[in-house]
Amino acid sequence: MLAYIHHSNTVIIVLHEIYGINKHIIEVCEKFSEYGFDSIAPNLLNGRESFYYDQEAIAYNYFMNSVGFESAFNQIKEVLRNVRTNYKKVYVLGYSVGATLAWLCSDTGLCDLAIGFYGSRIRDYLEIKPACPVLLFFPTEEKAFDVDNLLSRISNFDNIQVKKISGQHGFANPFSQSYNKRSSIKTCTEILSFIKKYNV
Repeated sequence: MLAYIHHSNTVIIVLHEIYGINKHIIEVCEKFSEYGFDSIAPNLLNGRESFYYDQEAIAYNYFMNSVGFESAFNQIKEVLRNVRTNYKKVYVLGYSVGATLAWLCSDTGLCDLAIGFYGSRIRDYLEIKPACPVLLFFPTEEKAFDVDNLLSRISNFDNIQVKKISGQHGFANPFSQSYNKRSSIKTCTEILSFIKKYNV
């Protein structure tokens, strides 16, 4: 588990992709720390070290076969229960599988808002009815699923803001080949505005 603690009244739980806690996740936690928030990134890979990006197939198989959404979700709920009593506000931010997990967290009552980037598997959990505000970012170019179809199915849900951002899966990750600096900056601004709106 990675943690940056300043004894803020707000903590952001950062949920990694299939690769684990890598440089991208570390930078995300550091950035929120610079903004004055506490940030925690739980290792959802059963303690395993992170995978490299050229190990995508291995990382995917490991997550799906050795971890799975149910186990990862249970780990996150435990983290949320542990921090809930120490913070006025608990936020969840996830990337890819982490975004789907953030989506699952949104109806637990354990977090105050959820943010997700390119959570393709959200389409498998459309029974979720968020009990907190949710901000979701999806790329304009996505190979894994039909973004527009998913957006049409969730955009009318209560508590949800959905943004389609120029780029491909990974556009907000400076270590990804799909990184789009302009889109990344745009989403950062959107996140800070979203948090400011509810961080009262």
